[in-house]
Amino acid sequence: MKNADAHKPLDAALAASVLPYLGGRSFETAFADFERDGYIVFENLLSDTDIARVRDALKPYFDLQRPGRNDFEGLKSNREYALLSKGDVFAELAIHPLALAFAEYDMGKSCILSAFLAIQLHPGETVQPWHCDDDHCRLGRPRPPFQLSAFWTIDETTEENGATEVIPGSHLWDQTMGNDLLNSNAFEQREIGDINIDPAPRADAIKVTMPAGSLMLAKGTLYHRGGANKSDSTRLILTPQYSPGWVRPLENMILSTPPEIAADLPQRARELIGYSIHPPFMGYADGEHPKKTLDRQMAGK
Repeated sequence: MKNADAHKPLDAALAASVLPYLGGRSFETAFADFERDGYIVFENLLSDTDIARVRDALKPYFDLQRPGRNDFEGLKSNREYALLSKGDVFAELAIHPLALAFAEYDMGKSCILSAFLAIQLHPGETVQPWHCDDDHCRLGRPRPPFQLSAFWTIDETTEENGATEVIPGSHLWDQTMGNDLLNSNAFEQREIGDINIDPAPRADAIKVTMPAGSLMLAKGTLYHRGGANKSDSTRLILTPQYSPGWVRPLENMILSTPPEIAADLPQRARELIGYSIHPPFMGYADGEHPKKTLDRQMAGK
């Protein structure tokens, strides 16, 4: 299944720039593998210099040691959001030709960046619940994906340090199969902090181990989860996530309404232009409710 704007020929310049990363395959062959499995891996794309730039840009934020706020974010993890505002290297990764080619071909040329965050797992972090990244769209399966997620490994990801686990082919599941998986998560049966208990093991799951500087691309409908970190070191990845261009309001009212006017609007009017959250967390700003961002902006005037 595909989006209405998908599978249009890539621009010539983008098509040419992606060829060196395909290991002799055509783009069409690589994308067919992606369509079949729901994910694809490209190893050793980033240089040591690139990786060092990422670490340097994130260090001031990770030094604040802000843990995740729930079991999904990870109580022994650090998450940093709004990465385009936190270093030039992140814009370079967002438009890397390999990620952009798959995003444009799967989502359409007008695709947009829906999220871009860093996830650092500390030793002792537990396994995430199974989920797919576009579940927030609340549409029945099977259906086209409404997101494409990229996973850049800044640390090597291993079976011990929490490599992302995927269920190949699960992007094609129907609603019943998806619901059965989500119901199996059973996280209420696990003691928080117990890395040795997996509430929902799957014989058909694969731990995607990758060297530092590698890239995994996954369809938004693919079921996956972050693994438990049973090592004695951290595991850092970056994940820019792309959506079709139509997944936004007709008018960008947050930009067209100055903050000082938005702050004085009736609460419901302010919510209607985007200062609100669609459950579970759609519409956040730097990981928080957008009204908190607005309040800080107004307090600084």
